[in-house]
Amino acid sequence: MSDVIPVIAIDGPSASGKGTVAGIVAGKLGFHYLDSGALYRLTAYAAQQQDVSWDDEAGLEPVARALDVQFKEGEIWLAGAAVGDAIRSEEAGRGASRVAVWPRVRDALLQRQRDFRRSPGLVADGRDMASVVFPDAQLKIFLTATAEARAERRYKQLIEKGMGANIHTLLQDLRERDARDAARPVAPLKPTEDAILLDTTDMTIDQAVRFVLDRFVV
Repeated sequence: MSDVIPVIAIDGPSASGKGTVAGIVAGKLGFHYLDSGALYRLTAYAAQQQDVSWDDEAGLEPVARALDVQFKEGEIWLAGAAVGDAIRSEEAGRGASRVAVWPRVRDALLQRQRDFRRSPGLVADGRDMASVVFPDAQLKIFLTATAEARAERRYKQLIEKGMGANIHTLLQDLRERDARDAARPVAPLKPTEDAILLDTTDMTIDQAVRFVLDRFVV
C-alpha cells in the first residue's frame, strides 16, 4: 500500500530551515515526519562512541545498520539514551556530512528511511528525499537560502541554546558542507527536475509553510 501513501519530500542544504518547515507541515497535515539528517548525525555520533573513524566506510556500515534509534516524545533516543542535543552540535553536523559521502552508509540507511512511509502520509526532509529515497513523492520541494542567511539562523539557534558560536566560522563551515554535499558521487545535493524551488532567504517560517501547503494536493 506504500504506493498510495502520500509523501512530501523537502530537500535542501544545511540550516536552510527545511527541518522546521517540514515538521510544521507534518503537524498541520497530521502526517508522520522523517528527519533523515538525524540518522546521519546519529551514525556519526555512534561511530565516535565506538571509536570508528568517519573516514572508515567499512567500519561505518555496521554502525549505521545497527542503530538502535527511536523518535518519540519530541526526543531522539539512541540505545535508550536521549541524544537530541548531542547530535545537534556543530561537530555532529560535520560528522554527518562526512559519513554521508559513503555509499555503504547511505545504503544501510535507505530502507530504514523508507519504513517511515506510513498512513496517512509522510513529510521527509533531507538531501536526497526526492531523488533517491522517495522518487515518487507527490510533492518535491527544494528549500534553500543564501549561505549568509543560513549562518545567521544557525548562529541564533546556538546562542538561544546557550552554546558558543562564531558566525564567521559557521559561514565557512556551511560553505564547506555545501561543496561536499554537492560534490559527493552518490546522491549529491541538487534539486530534481520536478522539484519546486523555495528560497526562504527573505521569508518567515509561516510563509514557507504556507508555500508548501498551498502546493500539496492529495
